[in-house]
Amino acid sequence: MKERFQLLKIKMSGVLVMLLWLANIGIAWGHINGYEDQPLSKIAIHKATLALRDSATLRARPSTIGLQGADSDWVTVVLKNSEPATDDWIGVFSPGNFNLSLCPPVNNDLDAEQPYICSAPVKFKHANYSNPDYASTGRATLKFQLINQRSDFSFALFSGGLSNPKLVAISNFVSFVNPKAPVYPRLAQGKSWDEMTVTWTSGYSIDDAVPFVEWGVKGESLTRSAAATLTFDRSSMCGAPAWTVGWRDPGFIHTSSLKELWPNTEYVYRLGHYLPDGSFVWSKFYSFKGSPNPGQDSLQRVIVFGDMGKAERDGSNDYSDYQPGSLNTTDQLIKDLKNYDIVFHIGDISYANGYISQWDQFTSQVEAISSTKPYMIASGNHERDWPNSGSYYDGMDSGGECGVLAETMYYVPAENQAKFWYSTDYGMFHFCIADSEHDWREGTEQYQFIEKCLASANRRKQPWLIFAAHRVLGYSSDYWYAQTDYQEPMGRESLEKLWKKYKVDIAFFGHAHNYERSCPVYQKECASKEKHRYSGTVNGTIHVIVGGGGSHLSKFSETQPHWSIYRDYDFGFVKMTAFNHSSLLLEYKKSSDGEVYDSFTISREYKDVLACVLHSCEPTTNTTI
Repeated sequence: MKERFQLLKIKMSGVLVMLLWLANIGIAWGHINGYEDQPLSKIAIHKATLALRDSATLRARPSTIGLQGADSDWVTVVLKNSEPATDDWIGVFSPGNFNLSLCPPVNNDLDAEQPYICSAPVKFKHANYSNPDYASTGRATLKFQLINQRSDFSFALFSGGLSNPKLVAISNFVSFVNPKAPVYPRLAQGKSWDEMTVTWTSGYSIDDAVPFVEWGVKGESLTRSAAATLTFDRSSMCGAPAWTVGWRDPGFIHTSSLKELWPNTEYVYRLGHYLPDGSFVWSKFYSFKGSPNPGQDSLQRVIVFGDMGKAERDGSNDYSDYQPGSLNTTDQLIKDLKNYDIVFHIGDISYANGYISQWDQFTSQVEAISSTKPYMIASGNHERDWPNSGSYYDGMDSGGECGVLAETMYYVPAENQAKFWYSTDYGMFHFCIADSEHDWREGTEQYQFIEKCLASANRRKQPWLIFAAHRVLGYSSDYWYAQTDYQEPMGRESLEKLWKKYKVDIAFFGHAHNYERSCPVYQKECASKEKHRYSGTVNGTIHVIVGGGGSHLSKFSETQPHWSIYRDYDFGFVKMTAFNHSSLLLEYKKSSDGEVYDSFTISREYKDVLACVLHSCEPTTNTTI
């Protein structure tokens, strides 16, 4: 232990902090601390000072985890401290050796003053968590759940709270049996209905091993499909904290396309890496069902939500209601896996906000879902927005990620991953997914895509036409939108005529952290007096806000507009069920219990879609003989 302390003290002269490094890249603590949706931003890690003492010890056990091939495991940390305080906390660092050698040079001068710690922990917990007498006894035992993140771990005790941390003690290293192992598969629809893509993360570059997927019909012989490999470095980030204290090596992201799938057929697959010595590294087996062909008349069920984020099951990073919100949503979807077919997470995915390690945490959290169901995402402000980065909004909500993480970690069938708009078919559904963080106004490239996507729906085969985007481009009485006429500026005016022209059934949005459903509406007027059973011609689009996936909730305006049928200030998600070509059910379920709290049905025939209604009539000529 003393040797490790000496190593950590190399080039330390008194109290070394991160101020010089931060000044060189133009970022200050107040800036870092501004990302309110990311608990790691509360830690002023750049202000950490060295205060190691022999009278404080941390011991983590076991030191080797994942012995049965698991990609997550529990570690017990025993703490003894002769000078305890109520604001002491333990950070989990990975890599475990978090000394200055990992810090980027300042002006290429390695002898210049450098920070002691230049990377945030992957998670943290206060020492008195589950140890209420810690402040008087100086003893605590804490349990942490670790996931495989391609490197080892160590635990560090800090005094001084989150705002003025002083490093007091460091534990032994903990490591997974194979830190590089392939983990966290994410399925997604390919560019055709009979194609499924598999994306996963590993520590193997293409020089280390050849990535592939072994797959086939359950019970039959398996084949192998090659995978492409991507990664990115710190220079790909657009700003802090993504390129400063939030940076962590993302490993390698692999994607394989499984093509010419038979509809409704169950497939099994596993992730593989072929090593130069001729050996293989394998994941466990997973399974999925091939998508129905477009127009297939069968029971088809879709989950939609936004703004979920991640939370820790061990109580770490407890902040802003993510534990009850995000985990309850995840758990309800895992519990109900057999009763839906595809998932749409419409923006604000992980809320990593520039803390790169949190993307691993999120993909681990949803693995039970994404490994067996297509997990389709949309781009949100917390994935994309950064000044002068091509985003329509110049906010800083992505924490410097500027879309790189979302575009790399997840596949979508877009023509250009940097332009996160795409269409996808699932049986009787045709989905047009927009990117609200790029310009959607009339005349833009995205507007042209949206019109083409809506126009391409064959409503005889795919009667259920769905539009989705992250920001509210239609109707919401969230308190924030009440200040701007219940909508995102210019959104409704730019797109509403398209929704009307092409008879869009439902438009889904997140961003507002609550649930709200409108009547079938056009230009602020309800096209139906019915509230729960809609039938006949498509004379208005129903707007559904489903942004209560897990992040802190948003309040509604005091006044409920006449077009707002149902509002709920709680965490939840939506389930759509298409029974056939003429019957659709939408249900809003709360994450806390999985019960239905709002619902409506749509019943109509193909001739009702063809019917002429106001503002959607084609020019005609009436001739008589």
